[in-house]
Parts: sequence; structure tokens; C-alpha cells
Amino acid sequence: MRASQHTIAGTVLTMPVKIRKATQHMAMFSVAADAAQRLIDDSGLKVCRYLPGRAVVILMLMHYVDGDLGQYYEFGTNVMVNPPGSNASGPRALQSAGAFIHHLPVDQAFTLEAGTTIWGYPKVMADFTIRDGRQFGFDLSIDGELVAGMEFRPGLPVPLTPREQVQRTYSHRDGVTRETPFEMSTAGVRNRLGGVRMWLGDHPYAKELASLGLPKRAMLSSSVEHVQMSFGDAVIVG
Repeated sequence: MRASQHTIAGTVLTMPVKIRKATQHMAMFSVAADAAQRLIDDSGLKVCRYLPGRAVVILMLMHYVDGDLGQYYEFGTNVMVNPPGSNASGPRALQSAGAFIHHLPVDQAFTLEAGTTIWGYPKVMADFTIRDGRQFGFDLSIDGELVAGMEFRPGLPVPLTPREQVQRTYSHRDGVTRETPFEMSTAGVRNRLGGVRMWLGDHPYAKELASLGLPKRAMLSSSVEHVQMSFGDAVIVG
């Protein structure tokens, strides 16, 4: 079967889209399930209630260093959801959960067009101020207004060989819900309990994060020195 292609800003992308080198900083939070569900109701999906009344939201900063979409920063609000039609709950349900991407600011126009056109991701243009010293930190602003800032304390090395995973993301745009499968391998992982200081600005995006009870202590934070990814085409699921 011939691989599908998409033309973005005059450049032909042949699927799957490859990310050859990226770094990641992530924080995982336990939030009220009903508050998280209100953010994603339009999608028709259901949050994964890993504990009674609780859901998981992951905030993730990616720096894409080498890939088919160029070099850029991206910040995602990911709400863990059940696959379409599933009402699974409990800690084990997280094993089959996917990430519904509620916000996905980026700082380059090419990846914005590719993300919205190919996968229906909610990408918007943003500005990032990166602080990479003893503690890694950043500020995210949209239209000159602060959304959020985060600082990460170094974690402890996780003694794993490079891990390959198959995961799913979900998006909702123009009344259509899509599922995008992707493959991911990681190396140089560091984890710690908590480990994040977070603050919010006054942008409407910040107010949505505040509706989840953020900022608060993270359950877990992590950094990854080397990420590789491969994204297939999106499939309409609703």
C-alpha cells in the first residue's frame, strides 16, 4: 500500500512523520474527574477515573530538535481518557488509556499547520522562555500574555534500556474527534515524586488549568534526554 502524503506549506510529508531527536519535561497531576470531564465533553470521550472521582492530567514540554516538522517547542495539556466506548476505571485502566490533547501551543508556523491539518491537534502560536540551568524551567505566553511557568528539580536516573511504546492521542477539532496512534522510544529518563514548581498567568488557557485545581503538587515529574517518535495518520472516531 502506498504511504499517504500531505502537503504543508509547499512541503510534502510522507507518513509516518518521524521525530528523530527530542527532549521532554513532564509533570503528572491528580485532578477532580468532573472538572477534567468538563474540559473534554465536546469530544464524546470519557476521562479515565483511575480512583473514585479522580483523573490524571499531564503537562508536557517537548523540544523537537530533529524531525520531519523542524525544530520547535511545544507544550501540551493531556487529559487521560478511556478508548471510545470504554467505561473502564481503577488504576489498571490507565494502562489502556490514551491522552486527549486539550491544548498544544507551539512556536513555529510549519508544525502548527501540519498539526492542525493532519491530526486535528489544537495547536496555536506561542512564545517560550527557556531557563536551562541547575533547574530547568520555562514560561509560556500566548499573544504576550502569560499562560504558565514551571520549574523542574532534577530527578533520579531510571536504569532502563531504551523503551519502545505504542500509544494513542485524541483530538477534537471542528466537531470531529480523531485518534492518532504513534510509536515512541525513550532513553535517559529521570523521575522523582513531586519535583515541580508551577505558576499561572491571566490568559484564558491559564484559567482552564486553574479550573483543574492547578497549581498543586505533582504526583510525578520526569525528564527524558532522548525521545524518538513516529506518527501515523489520524482516524476519525467521533
